[in-house]
Amino acid sequence: MDSTSNNLLLRKPDWLKIRIPKAHVHKSINGLIVSNRLHTICESGNCPNAGDCWSRGTATFMILGDICTRSCKFCNVKTGKPLPVDHQEPKKVAASVKELGLKHCVITSVDRDDLPDGGASVWVETIHQIKQLNPGITIEVLIPDFDNRKELIQQIIEAQPEVISHNLETVERLTPQVRSRAKYATSLSVSVWVKQNLKYYKPWTI
Repeated sequence: MDSTSNNLLLRKPDWLKIRIPKAHVHKSINGLIVSNRLHTICESGNCPNAGDCWSRGTATFMILGDICTRSCKFCNVKTGKPLPVDHQEPKKVAASVKELGLKHCVITSVDRDDLPDGGASVWVETIHQIKQLNPGITIEVLIPDFDNRKELIQQIIEAQPEVISHNLETVERLTPQVRSRAKYATSLSVSVWVKQNLKYYKPWTI
């Protein structure tokens, strides 16, 4: 086999390559996040694609702080005793979304098992603030399981984000190896509840 054939075999596909981010855009988003004392899963989760996403002007906001009450093995977010809730956070997230000029924003959060409502009220207020300050925006939320408390999940549904999602990282057999508290059946129950209780539908495009 000649050297040309070897080079073709070793060449990685374009989708696998991480591109150097545009410095000015990355700096702008990072400055916005830092100045407002906000968090992103991009940074807290050590996402390898953060540079590429930020260079495109997109980021996934992470609310309720950057310290999780759970210690799942698949996640790089810090675990420990969270700081008190910043009740100005919903307004700061909404203002940041506006400043970035986003048409679609993605919100996730740490687990807050230390709070009586698991942080659901902050979730609802964040959605409301974003919609109020950014008319026409679409919101995608990646929610925790809220210990399968349906009344808390329902609060998120009634806040009417356009997309509601919840992670299932692996098959049931392997779930105990990667999760510290959440159960496979719990996550299935959360997803089923969301599907069965979405009583609205609004077509949207990004």
